[in-house]
Amino acid sequence: MARTHGLHIRPLRSAEVSVAVEWAAAEGWNPGLGDARIFALTDPGGFYGGFLEDKLAATISAVKYTSDAHTFGFIGFYIVKPEFRGRGFGFEIWQHGMRALAKVPLIGLDGVVDQQSNYRKSGFILAHRNIRYAGELSGLRAETVVEAATVPADELTAFDYRHFPVPRPEFLRLWLHQPGAHSLVLRSHSGVRALGTIRRCRSGWKVGPLFAADASCAETMLLALADRADLGSAIYLDVPETNGAAVALAQRHGMRPMFETARMYRGKDPQLPIDHIFGVTTFELG
Repeated sequence: MARTHGLHIRPLRSAEVSVAVEWAAAEGWNPGLGDARIFALTDPGGFYGGFLEDKLAATISAVKYTSDAHTFGFIGFYIVKPEFRGRGFGFEIWQHGMRALAKVPLIGLDGVVDQQSNYRKSGFILAHRNIRYAGELSGLRAETVVEAATVPADELTAFDYRHFPVPRPEFLRLWLHQPGAHSLVLRSHSGVRALGTIRRCRSGWKVGPLFAADASCAETMLLALADRADLGSAIYLDVPETNGAAVALAQRHGMRPMFETARMYRGKDPQLPIDHIFGVTTFELG
């Protein structure tokens, strides 16, 4: 346990990760109903809380994805409870999170607008903006779209790895098969052409990831996912702004921008194929 100016910082227990997710909901981030369990299992030691006299005052996640020789870190849940703000606790827990990832060569985050200048001071460089779009979509099933559970896990991991800095098989096992969600795959004779998940959130349903070989595959997948959501529910999609086809897809289906984050990296830019990323998986874990 670290102690800094009266703030005790330690790893959060699994049940305490749920508190961090509730704080994120209060900030308007609209997490999924099953996110806390999945996030905690992805890296059980990667969530930290700063305590003041046994009261949780601040949180941060510094999650490591490790597969063979690949390691990627992601910062999220950087939140100070409103009643404790303005006392330097945010900087203290930020420093702790960065120390936890000190040996990780590449770190990513999705930063809210008012914190982006602070992230730059820590060596993070802007890659692109992500725009959250929302709207009610009319779903449409397609014969070429199948349940992800019917596709070999190694195929899904390989396809996902094309769109993420490192392989993340354990995360995908949890994410693609979570209760209250639907994960679908678009296949052709050449293999996987699109992968997507839609999960129930505090408000409506959120699509993520939405990875596709082209705009046509992305649209087929988006509408197939929307078909699994409750009729009339809001659907959310977090779109890399630099993917013009993804922006056009959201707008064509009547979705409207809500807010933005900045995908930033410290370390060598992973040069992900943004033209094939039509929706990021999650702002909290990458």
